[in-house]
Amino acid sequence: MTRINKPQSRYRILLAALSILLISTSCKKNNNDFDASGTFESEEIIVSAEVSGRILEFKKEEGAPIRMDEVVVKIDPVSLSLQKETLEASLGAIPKKANSAGPQISVIEQQIVRQTSEVNALEAQMAQVQREKERIRRLLLAEAATQKQLDDIESQEEILKERVDAGKQQIQVLKSQIEMQRDVVAIQNRGLFSEEEPIRKQIEQIEDKLNRTDVKSPISGMLLTKYMYAGEFAMPGKALFKIADMEHMVLRAYITGSQLPRVKLGQKVDVFVDDGPDSYRELEGTITWVADEAEFTPKTIQTKDERADLVYAIKVNVPNDGSLKIGMYGELKLKEES
Repeated sequence: MTRINKPQSRYRILLAALSILLISTSCKKNNNDFDASGTFESEEIIVSAEVSGRILEFKKEEGAPIRMDEVVVKIDPVSLSLQKETLEASLGAIPKKANSAGPQISVIEQQIVRQTSEVNALEAQMAQVQREKERIRRLLLAEAATQKQLDDIESQEEILKERVDAGKQQIQVLKSQIEMQRDVVAIQNRGLFSEEEPIRKQIEQIEDKLNRTDVKSPISGMLLTKYMYAGEFAMPGKALFKIADMEHMVLRAYITGSQLPRVKLGQKVDVFVDDGPDSYRELEGTITWVADEAEFTPKTIQTKDERADLVYAIKVNVPNDGSLKIGMYGELKLKEES
């Protein structure tokens, strides 16, 4: 008769029950029959400096949320501000350098006034001479004057007429000089004022650079990596930080060629992520991209049979409720169309 050791018997029964439970749990987790699996990724953007200068302030730390157009980094704007002030001073000095025709024209106008007075005086003398000539002509008809007197007065009249004509011509010359002086000054000033527009454009460029000393986030997301810190010197094109859109995660998964006919853009799928050791949390995603070229998977497998398996990459957009992280694993099931 065999004696049964009760404590050992109870231990064996407990061990068997535990094994069955583990196998059952494992089977439960492995019997989900997922169609594909992959890892979560996100749109990552590296933001670089666009102007040079010392970093005055880095307002966010790694892991901090950032809103679109929020200022993350402030770069010292003093150098650019001084450049702008210099250009503005140059622009303001241009009108002060402009030539004026006023002084030269004033001198010429005074000459015209004097010349006009002389012509008026000559014309008055000539009018008197013409009256005297008429008187002598009448006296000559009455034989009270001689022909020589008439010839002398006519000669005097001719001289005065030539002087009047010369004076009037001189006035026209002086008036032409005024117009010429105005034209010369206008040409000089046009060349001077033509410098204004390039300077204004330079000021606009400086203002644009000044606006870029406040480095803003191009998207809403999370600050992943800081490449520089306050006090360091930034240069155009040098990376400052990396940000990722964490509100819309992308599950990059792989499907086989036989599954490809069941997949199309815009299709809704069920996405599963770990929720504890023995369960999954279910989310809904949308297929946004399907590779147009197959690739071997897994790439590290060296056997010929496994290298012969071809798969297609797909991307599934999954709204993030705050629990999804970059690099997290996920599985998906394709929904059957009704």
